Amino acid sequence: MDKRIYFLMIISFIIGLVELIISGILDLIAEDLEVSIGQVGLLITVFAVIFAVASPILLVMTAKIERKRLTLICLYIFFIGCIVTVLAPTFSILFIGRIILALSGALLIILCLVMAPSLVGEKYKGRAIGIVSMGVSASLVLGVPIGLIMGNSFGWRAPFVLITVLTGLSIIGVHLLMSRVQPKPQIPLRKQLATLKNHKITLGLTTTFLYMTGHTIMYAYFKPYLEVTTDFNATWISVIYFIFGFAAVSGGGLGGVLADLLGSRKTMVISLVIFSALFFVFPYSADLYLVFFIVLIVWGILSWAISPAMQSYLIEIAPESSEIQQSLNNSALHLGVAVGSVIGAGIVDTLSVTVNPFAGGIFIILSLITVVISVRSKEKDTYKTRSAI
Repeated sequence: MDKRIYFLMIISFIIGLVELIISGILDLIAEDLEVSIGQVGLLITVFAVIFAVASPILLVMTAKIERKRLTLICLYIFFIGCIVTVLAPTFSILFIGRIILALSGALLIILCLVMAPSLVGEKYKGRAIGIVSMGVSASLVLGVPIGLIMGNSFGWRAPFVLITVLTGLSIIGVHLLMSRVQPKPQIPLRKQLATLKNHKITLGLTTTFLYMTGHTIMYAYFKPYLEVTTDFNATWISVIYFIFGFAAVSGGGLGGVLADLLGSRKTMVISLVIFSALFFVFPYSADLYLVFFIVLIVWGILSWAISPAMQSYLIEIAPESSEIQQSLNNSALHLGVAVGSVIGAGIVDTLSVTVNPFAGGIFIILSLITVVISVRSKEKDTYKTRSAI
């Protein structure tokens, strides 16, 4: 495996940290900048929306730029966003810094995902994507506790000082370690979007949206769910989150390995069958600690194991437009997070948090249906798309 893949994983980890690290320091920012926690929460919303919408657009706009150069440009802009965030005297300036971070970070994540498979042989493409996905999953898992620990100890700006330093080191690393990566021959946006007429692709993207929506309905409100349904104290809940995080990080790499060994199609179908079943078992495992922890670990693994398999699947279907497909898949993933959190909140406010696993399970069953239809769709859809390109 090319060692540069692990460097791309580090970059994706740094970018991912910014997305959720703010969740643990909402109150500290609100108090310091004299705004409400609800207003600070908008910083998370704007980041997710920009991440989902901007990445495919920016990828097309920068299609002709050599990839190492583009990565450096994005990292320098990201670095500026970090400095604006650290020095922000008002909420408005902090909001601007957040926008800068989201725009540059959205393109950086996609660049890491599309460069990774190009640096390895055909049989390692899934693994390469899985390693980069491990960086993203690790950041999402560790972001909140890092923000909590550093924020409470040194103030809310401290986590962003750390990210600024890590970004600076990444810039040096790209200059010294990364070789030039030429972009693929540019395909007009009209023809790239024409690939969405391929049912395999649209159903694949729908699968990502649906399973991430289902996952988020449960995960976004997992702490209150545990408080209502179990006797675990605060210390044990922290341990549970740590176990889940370790499993999720492992899942990103495992999903890539399975995609290479079993094929992306089998990996996705098998994973979603187990994934959907877990959510309906979860409510009945609260008093059976061994079963509970087994379900927890498998859930954590599967939550990030499906993504590299889906990325590989999209590359197999439309290799000529694989970059835009991976970008759209990333957008579908973030839209799933946004929609899942809203649906989960509605269930918690109007019904009960104990309903969340069932609601999440329904969405994951829907994702299983869409992926099965996608996999079984006639191959001629793919050929039609390629001939159109």
